[in-house]
Order: sequence, then structure tokens, then C-alpha cells
Amino acid sequence: MTATDTIRAYYDAFNAQDMDAFLALLTDDVVHDINQGERQVGKGVFAAFMEHMNRCYRERLTDMVVMASEDGTRASAEFIVNGEYLATDEGLPEANGQTYRLPAGAFFEIRDGKVARVTNYYSLTDWIAQVNG
Repeated sequence: MTATDTIRAYYDAFNAQDMDAFLALLTDDVVHDINQGERQVGKGVFAAFMEHMNRCYRERLTDMVVMASEDGTRASAEFIVNGEYLATDEGLPEANGQTYRLPAGAFFEIRDGKVARVTNYYSLTDWIAQVNG
């Protein structure tokens, strides 16, 4: 599987809400750099993060563009997050089913056909403006 195949499978599993397939594409020691947040390490911590996110948000990613380095060890993706804010996330505005559309991107390290690091970026200011709108 090429790096772009890995990233496409990762986002296909995300969009299908298939957390088993999604998590299977991560290394056990995956590094997750949360947008404007902390760095977390490990598949178990990532799984807990995704459980929280799936409780608070329903998201579907569209307009996906995936790129990879020639050696297949690095990749990036740019996409649109189409979401619904389902349950209030601590420290953020109150949720009442607001929808949002947000440009975002991610950077990856790939090892043995799996995601070894993912760093996500989007504008939290834009998201807050949309859900407060």
C-alpha cells in the first residue's frame, strides 16, 4: 500500500465511522498532535480521543487532496470538514446541533504502511465563529 493509499483508507474509515478499520491503520506508538493542543502518544490514547470526538461531533470530510513524498514516509491531506456539533465539548461554546464547514489539513509520517504520526490543523477561531453564528 502506498502512502497515499494509507491516507485515503484512513479517511475512508473515518467517514464510514469504522473505528476498527481506522485504528488498524495506526502504529501502536502513533503520535497525535491535536490542533492547537497537546501531543498524545499511543493507539489507546488516540482511540479514547476519537471516542470523545465522535460523542461531541459528527463529521464528514470532503474535497480531499492527498500528497506524499517520493519515499512514501511523509504525506499530507487537505480537505473540508462538514460537521455537526452534537454535545458540548469542555471549554467550548454550548452545543445545540450547529453545523459548520471548515477547511483543514493534516500532516503524516508513515511507517510500514501505517500512520505513525498525524498532525491536524484548522482554524479554531473560524469554528467558534460558525457555531456561535
